[in-house]
Amino acid sequence: MTKNNYYSPQGGLPPQTDLLTDRAVFTRAYAVIPKGVMCDIVTSSLPFWDKTRVWVIARPLSGFAETFSQYIMEVGPGGGSKQPEPDPSAEGVLFVTEGKFTLKIEGENHAMEPGSYAFIPPAANWSLKNTTKKPTRFHWIRKSYEAVEGIEAPEAFVINENDITPSQMPGTDGKWSATLFVDQMDLRHDMHVNIVTLEPGAVIPFAETHVMEHGLYILEGKAVYHLNKDWVEVEAGDYLWLRAFCPQACYAGGPTSFRYLLYKDVNRHMKLQLPGRPGY
Repeated sequence: MTKNNYYSPQGGLPPQTDLLTDRAVFTRAYAVIPKGVMCDIVTSSLPFWDKTRVWVIARPLSGFAETFSQYIMEVGPGGGSKQPEPDPSAEGVLFVTEGKFTLKIEGENHAMEPGSYAFIPPAANWSLKNTTKKPTRFHWIRKSYEAVEGIEAPEAFVINENDITPSQMPGTDGKWSATLFVDQMDLRHDMHVNIVTLEPGAVIPFAETHVMEHGLYILEGKAVYHLNKDWVEVEAGDYLWLRAFCPQACYAGGPTSFRYLLYKDVNRHMKLQLPGRPGY
């Protein structure tokens, strides 16, 4: 099994000697949260989670993420939750970057380790426990599931990215690929969480401009990303939020693979009324 590198925040606090200037930026079209921002003083705790802290890196907010929330979870030895999800309409994806834990879904135990991916459907009965002597860190992406009459909600599943053959983008000789965890044509799913890989020197060769909102956590490497009108240098541990229709492109200029965990909303009609507007 191939082993991949996954960056995880370690917390701490910058020394008093560090410069204040950083790459953090928040605009109407995109946001960049550099890895150095993810220190101890910006963590939160969650109800019914023991020995756990969380970095909230995306949440529904006017002028920010509209369709999802994304957490980086850190669960200490012996920690976890028997009541992890308070919202019965929420579906979730877990992706492990460090450490191990046991995930129980509908009574079935799953051993989770770096590279493990779990899809958890809405109203599922699940729990999580770190039975090891080291902390575990993982991403938790949450979205209100958009049910469609006549289409069943997808079932839970667990898989590891190392057991999936990446899909190569046409005409790139394998320099640009995506690890796809669900069938992209399966209309039961209203979100996709994939891993995109660009080898050194590879590019996304045009400014993508599309309806899908993105959350993009960089797992490995570095690159320059084109966001709206700006070129931004990014590296492992950084997080990007891209609003729908924000122009985007990428050049992988580092010496190693550039890899990121990518969220996008898919497979549903567009809502025609919004909160605060007549008819909503």
